[in-house]
Amino acid sequence: MSRKIAITGGKGGTGKSTIATSLALELAKRNKILLIDADVDCPNDHLILNIERKKEKEIFQPIPKFDFKKCKKCGKCSEVCRENAIVFVKGNYPILIPEQCIGCSACMISCPYNAITKDKKKIGTIYSGKYFGKTEKLSFLSAETEIGVEEESPIVNALKEQAKDKEEKYDFILIDTSPGTHCNVISALSGVDLAFCITEPTPLGQHDLKLILQLLEKLKIPAKIILNKADVGNKKLILKIAKKFKAEIIAEIPYSKKILQAYSKGQPIKDKNIEKIAKFLERLR
Repeated sequence: MSRKIAITGGKGGTGKSTIATSLALELAKRNKILLIDADVDCPNDHLILNIERKKEKEIFQPIPKFDFKKCKKCGKCSEVCRENAIVFVKGNYPILIPEQCIGCSACMISCPYNAITKDKKKIGTIYSGKYFGKTEKLSFLSAETEIGVEEESPIVNALKEQAKDKEEKYDFILIDTSPGTHCNVISALSGVDLAFCITEPTPLGQHDLKLILQLLEKLKIPAKIILNKADVGNKKLILKIAKKFKAEIIAEIPYSKKILQAYSKGQPIKDKNIEKIAKFLERLR
């Protein structure tokens, strides 16, 4: 049975994708690994790993289609639309703003004249790929949001659904989430066994670590902390939050020019702490 591990964090720029890709490669030396890049707004794991992505499928979302022969201009569809995607002026037909619509179908259900049917719009694309190294071999999935799409959770859900049939093939499934605590992060975290929270010893790192740990607590997902750039800033800030949430700091990765140079060249980092994290996970199996 595969173990699902989230690589997450409240703050962007802490090294989440760098650690996710490096950890995936380290684990892939001895295990079957699937890496899922669930940062659908800005996926970059394939760039770090130099993976050539192959298009798997397009993701569509339902949107309303109005039949103005049946429409009585009552405005009920506009009243129930929480996203303000339907503009209604009394005496006129409703106007749909497709970019605002999230496909909830409330307008279709509420229309008393059956004047609204389902249409669809493309909201994203799923990609797959493989990484082949000297000792590593891993599978890869990612998705990319169409420009202008507001609600990204359906894209993350579709991406995870794509992996569902293949889950038993892998020892570990690593899910690299978006930074933050918004809807698509919650979708990515859903169903994972453990979350690694990547943070840095700064006031912003402390603030956003608190937010992600609060979210994980509500979702009842066990959390561990990985402190990146550990020797830059004030470590006490993170220790305080770790103690409050009883979350263990399992690794501290120091700031390093070698890591910076590897990242700028699109290369996974090599650090003894990544090996330490990988061994920690392997002991859980």
